[in-house]
Amino acid sequence: MIYQGGCHCGAVTFEVEADDDVEVEACNCSICSMTGFQHLIVPQRNFRLLSGEDQLITYSFNTGVAKHPFCRICGIKSFYIPRSNPDGVDVNLRCLRQQPRTVTFVEFDGRNWEQHAHTLAHKSR
Repeated sequence: MIYQGGCHCGAVTFEVEADDDVEVEACNCSICSMTGFQHLIVPQRNFRLLSGEDQLITYSFNTGVAKHPFCRICGIKSFYIPRSNPDGVDVNLRCLRQQPRTVTFVEFDGRNWEQHAHTLAHKSR
């Protein structure tokens, strides 16, 4: 199924292809806890930025591998390139206009990222 999504103000829009039944990570790391990000990781080929590339500012920290673009107008990060899957895109489930039929939440211990990151590697394949 193709899902439409974007930021709060609508400047950044995208579409993502995912199943009707999805598994989403709920991460307890500092940035995810503070932003409430719900992780739907997909292969790069399943994501398409439709508008707003010129409105994105990118934040990066720690190793610099993860790229966190956010809208310069409303400040919402609706997707990013995750360190665990640099060949994929991590979409915030909360930023989709319509929700998948079934969402299964899986707790992810991002506070201890180094020990658990390998469990996400298959998500972008």
